[in-house]
Amino acid sequence: NWDVTYVLCTNGSKGSGDENITSEEIAAIRRNEQIEAGRVLGLKDVVFLDYEDSILEPSLSLRKDIARQIRKYRPDVLITTYPARNLNSHYGLGHPDHIAAGEAAMAAVFPTARDHLSFPELLKDGYEPHKVSEVWIIGAPDPDLWVDVSDHMETSINALLQHSSQMSRSDEETKEMMYSGRRERAEGKGMIYAETFKRVIIEKIN
Repeated sequence: NWDVTYVLCTNGSKGSGDENITSEEIAAIRRNEQIEAGRVLGLKDVVFLDYEDSILEPSLSLRKDIARQIRKYRPDVLITTYPARNLNSHYGLGHPDHIAAGEAAMAAVFPTARDHLSFPELLKDGYEPHKVSEVWIIGAPDPDLWVDVSDHMETSINALLQHSSQMSRSDEETKEMMYSGRRERAEGKGMIYAETFKRVIIEKIN
């Protein structure tokens, strides 16, 4: 079993088409939805960095904040988003926040979380350096890792359905989207349903 912690970079305050809701209201709704989704998934923790939604940049501040969480939770594997536009994926143009988060996360893994002289204030605050062993990248155009999720589809769907403020489809349509997408990814891999990643091995996991 793995302990999993989510680190959310932005507050989600812009992701609504409802003109009668404020940024503060949608941020609170999405925060609660994320906590509930984490509960469904059995996460160890959900961390909110609370950067403004839709204007995220791979800044030094964001890199340091992610490195702090890496040093705190000390993961073997970090999963993040593809740090560039993949025009051939179902993600389309890609959300700029996802691109920025991916770049900041990878820079935090190497070298910031690893090197004690990077942001020495982290060390002074008690955050010892940590070497992440692998990075798994979501949405890469050339995935090379297929993870069998056949036994976890119901949990995955239930977690997604907690994000009701983001759903333009019915629950049944969402379920079918999840099943069909992961069935397609599993084709030819000896699995029923799969998630795909680009795997970057930094150090062998002991």
